[in-house]
Amino acid sequence: MPFPQDHHAVRVEQLTRVYGSERQPVTALAGVDAAFARGTFTAIMGPSGSGKSTLLQTAAGLDRPSSGRVWLGDTELSGLSETKLTKLRRDRIGFVFQAFNLLGALTVEENILLPSRLSGVRPDRAWFDQVVSRVGLSERLRHRPSELSGGQQQRVAIARALATRPDVIFCDEPTGALDTSTAADVLALLRALVDEQAQTVVMVTHDPVAASWADRVLVLADGRIVQDVPQPGATKIAEILASLGRRRAA
Repeated sequence: MPFPQDHHAVRVEQLTRVYGSERQPVTALAGVDAAFARGTFTAIMGPSGSGKSTLLQTAAGLDRPSSGRVWLGDTELSGLSETKLTKLRRDRIGFVFQAFNLLGALTVEENILLPSRLSGVRPDRAWFDQVVSRVGLSERLRHRPSELSGGQQQRVAIARALATRPDVIFCDEPTGALDTSTAADVLALLRALVDEQAQTVVMVTHDPVAASWADRVLVLADGRIVQDVPQPGATKIAEILASLGRRRAA
């Protein structure tokens, strides 16, 4: 079903992704329709192999779907060349992963400004200062990643994602490498970016507590969305996942 375009940061329509050969195809996504409104926080969950990471990667332009369409705002990704798609990802999409993906030889400041440097764009220093202050790194700009805690390194990754003023931030298990307390700090930061800056966040997670910070939870199974639940809370999320596990085991 088509979605109205005006208030969505990202939309996918009849998205399929098939891996493997014609003789042994593996369907990761099987006709997914989803839309992510601007200024919202969505968690994507599901059992292992459900297609949640594939949905994130295709929606973010990191992987091309086998069929279906993806829009970032009013830009359809399928018609873009690899060069234009690379530029779009660099300029309009932020990424935060479980592995922080920081360059150890660079300072915090240099890591945050790396996307601007790669695109040849002069950084907006006022925006940079605002981002650095928001993520609590003003006193760490000259440090290198090895001198930071895991939570601080993830904050650098979030700041780097924000540096280009992206339309949307895609997060793949952003708290998976963090302890419970540090994870809560990072999730609170993502939540605040949505509430105070109207940022759009789409996050894959296996953790019901992490997902409970979101406005909405999409649950996938066998490459399809089987639940689309607004603000369900950690207990309800755990119950949904447990019921899926029982159904798969039956």
